[in-house]
Amino acid sequence: MEAWFNALELGIHKGLIDKTTPYSGPFEPQLLMNHQQKKQDVLTTLIDELRQSQSFKFAVAFITESGIQTLKAHLLDLHRKGVTGKLITSTYNYFNQPKMFQQLLKLKNLEVRISDVDGFHSKGYIFDQGGYHSLIVGSTNLTASALKVNYEWNIKLTSHEHGAIIEHFTAQFQEMWQESTPLTPEWINHYRKAYQKQEIPKVAEFPASYHNNWSDALQIEPNKMQVQALKGIEAVRSRGESRALVVSATGTGKTYLAAFDVRRVSPKRLLFIVHREQILKKAMADFRRVIGGNDDDYGILSGTSKDVGARYLFATVQSLSKAQTLTQFKPDWFDYILIDETHRAGATSYQKIIDHFKPTFMLGMTATPERTDGYDLFKLFDYNIAYEIRLQEALAEDLLVPFHYFGVSDYEIDGHVSENLSFRDLSINDRVQHIREKLAYYSFSGESPHGLIFCGTKQEAKNLSCALNNTGLKTVSLTGDNSQEEREQRVKELEGGLLDYILTVDIFNEGIDIPKINQVVMLRQTESSIIFVQQLGRGLRKHESKDFLTVIDFIGNHENNYLIPIALYGDQSYNKDQLRRQLVERSRGIPGESTINFERIAEERIFEAIDQKNMLLKKDLDQDYLTLKYKVGKIPTMMDFVTHGSRDPMSYVRYSKSFYRYIVKVEKLKNTLSEQADKSLVYLSLHVLNGVRPHEALLLQQLIEDEELSEQEFINKLIHDVYDDYNAIIRTSVLRNVNLQYYQENYEKKRQAPHDFLPLRFVDYDETTQTFKRHPIFTKLLLEPDFKTTLSDQVAYALHSYKEKRLTHEAHNGFMLYEKYTRQDVFRLLLWEENPLAQNVGGYIISQDKSNCAIFINYHKEDSISETTKYDDQFLSPQLFQWMSKSKRTLNSPDVHAIQHYKDHNMRLPLFVKKHNDEGLSFYYMGDVEPIPESFQEMRMETTKKPVSIVKMILKMLTPVEKSLYDYLTNRTKASD
Repeated sequence: MEAWFNALELGIHKGLIDKTTPYSGPFEPQLLMNHQQKKQDVLTTLIDELRQSQSFKFAVAFITESGIQTLKAHLLDLHRKGVTGKLITSTYNYFNQPKMFQQLLKLKNLEVRISDVDGFHSKGYIFDQGGYHSLIVGSTNLTASALKVNYEWNIKLTSHEHGAIIEHFTAQFQEMWQESTPLTPEWINHYRKAYQKQEIPKVAEFPASYHNNWSDALQIEPNKMQVQALKGIEAVRSRGESRALVVSATGTGKTYLAAFDVRRVSPKRLLFIVHREQILKKAMADFRRVIGGNDDDYGILSGTSKDVGARYLFATVQSLSKAQTLTQFKPDWFDYILIDETHRAGATSYQKIIDHFKPTFMLGMTATPERTDGYDLFKLFDYNIAYEIRLQEALAEDLLVPFHYFGVSDYEIDGHVSENLSFRDLSINDRVQHIREKLAYYSFSGESPHGLIFCGTKQEAKNLSCALNNTGLKTVSLTGDNSQEEREQRVKELEGGLLDYILTVDIFNEGIDIPKINQVVMLRQTESSIIFVQQLGRGLRKHESKDFLTVIDFIGNHENNYLIPIALYGDQSYNKDQLRRQLVERSRGIPGESTINFERIAEERIFEAIDQKNMLLKKDLDQDYLTLKYKVGKIPTMMDFVTHGSRDPMSYVRYSKSFYRYIVKVEKLKNTLSEQADKSLVYLSLHVLNGVRPHEALLLQQLIEDEELSEQEFINKLIHDVYDDYNAIIRTSVLRNVNLQYYQENYEKKRQAPHDFLPLRFVDYDETTQTFKRHPIFTKLLLEPDFKTTLSDQVAYALHSYKEKRLTHEAHNGFMLYEKYTRQDVFRLLLWEENPLAQNVGGYIISQDKSNCAIFINYHKEDSISETTKYDDQFLSPQLFQWMSKSKRTLNSPDVHAIQHYKDHNMRLPLFVKKHNDEGLSFYYMGDVEPIPESFQEMRMETTKKPVSIVKMILKMLTPVEKSLYDYLTNRTKASD
């Protein structure tokens, strides 16, 4: 408690008295703002405080449904822990909607009252953290835009429970609470009547991006995305190309984009091809709005409609691909052909049409160009990608409605989701009840649900539809067995409010436009991130009837759960550490007002799936490689993977030991490298150019092109690129790493076998001239074209990777806070002369000169490990860590004595932690620590044989641990519990 109290005093002193005070942590007063580029938002801090609170009090004037959505999952978890809170809000200016108050009533652990104070305009959040209180006061109301997007100023203060400031706030809150009116259904009914008298009439329905008078076609103008896409298409045409592909997220207006381009080109005849009749008439109506003209100019070729003479012909691929239909058209009949959902173009029916026609220009449009059937879609369009905007960019540009995603636990029996149950099985009633509770709790935007529920099987869709109808909902199941006419009718009923939900299996993944969708429910395990995004996209189109989309994902215990964060965050790197970090950061990784929320057990399932998944399966690596190869139209480089947001190319290095080896194998090429070049690439790629330090990569980059480089030029380059410090000791380390001595010597000692195939040196250093020089062996290797090309690519990747990490991680003397490092990386960055991994490092090791002691903690230890290594290492708080020495140690042991008297040696103690062994070989750098000398305590560890001596101590974090990572590491609960 004393150390905690001291930390509070230091935080207050630094924030309010002296900014040079050596303290950085949660007790320091903070200015809370929203900054997308820096991944900062008010919401994250509010949730962090909420999740660890023992109780809370909010006084907020303005609240929206979307604002409540950001907290619902966290409040539910707190409810399960017995944590309750109070909220005071208002009716000021009738900003708060009646439905919002109804949502507040659903929060079982939140007591709500309405202030009668005229002009109530408070924005304050108080959290009881046990012994101290956190307070957030400023400009932020409980709205999604205020919590994540708007320019807001809020001050976060921490006060001891006996502090005057918290006493003033709690006293004022209590006074207002006593004078406020409890929220009840009766109060809401009374308020609704008054609210409706004040409500402003709504404007006519039309996509938000088109705010002009659409009755006049010439007045409809493209949105921001469409302007850029039109420029891209025109640029392709100006190069003399006849084909182009547009990749655009669902809901961003691809059909209008195409119409704008057609309006500009004004072709003599246009052919618009779709794969389903359901969207044919809608597409034609959109074109007519943009282009105008006579009704006779537009025609349909589908079913019984055969308007083959129309200037603008809209056709289904099924009707057009028939031989008797296709032969009616000359190959040059259409000078502009548009193919919607172009990712389907590999099918035989599409190929017949494409092979038949010879238009002046052909445009393809799709949200998901990636294929799993081996078809090269990009080649079809001559690798001309005119424009590309994915889900993340579309959200950032406000082209789509924001969404609130909720990962919830599915109903299970003995660890299995109860799918395909008949009504004779009583457990289906339990699952239906579970589903109904989640649908009601997480709700939807608007007055009534317009939802799509994606099921795993046709039978499940039918059974659940019937069961949900028995509970009072209006639902229907639609599958591939239903006719097109019935599908269209059911969609109209859903839009018109005659149905609440349509339960379906895959048929609505794409090619369907229902702007009113305000709730997407996923009742099937995720098999593909592409399909996940397609189904999510069904509800992202803007519509006046909704402010946001609610996505409820019922997460069972499935091995493919790792695909969920890949889909949500748009991160195709398949880098486990990156996926974990995004989950820890939660909504900071998604643009705009959208949020990502997991109930606790569902979140644990995601983490477990990431831990268990083998991300280096050959079939997955080959698929991603082939997809990128098709996209760029050549054998891709490592930097191509980076540029196009694909898989982390280090996956291929780890799989094949070097990127070159993978290319040779997958392309069935001959390895042209000498043995020295091949082995050198392996060592450099795996151990030196992995992005953990830039110096080696930068030095090699310069010496690949020039035979020598002055040390001053090298230093200037380091400074220019905002890299780490540089000195003579670092220079020695860099040279030993570049010349592979750090790894080779250690390898020889361990194996007792020299490796003559490795070059003795890549780089020399001339002390007299202070110049780096390329070694003759390196010059010789660079004469091998494949070696030079691959090494240059690996160097570029290493520099880019380091720069990207520095954008989001705070540098701490060689390490980046909360970045992950292997033991080998750690000793390299600590400037050890040789790699000590041939020794038994254990949980820590002290350098010979006692300048540093690297501490490695496996936080949740396995039951199977030795009894003498089951150390009780744990965080006592974000500022304090309880740590055990190695077994058979006393206070007089040399290593313990050195650590206790660390100041005598100016010893640095960096702490590295991983949650458990399933996380692999890497550890989070948690920052440096200082032992509290008076905390050292010699004790006995009980074992089945005999007790062993051990020393327990408390380590003080120089930088208190970020709360989200702290919660992740310290949470001992498994999803199966």
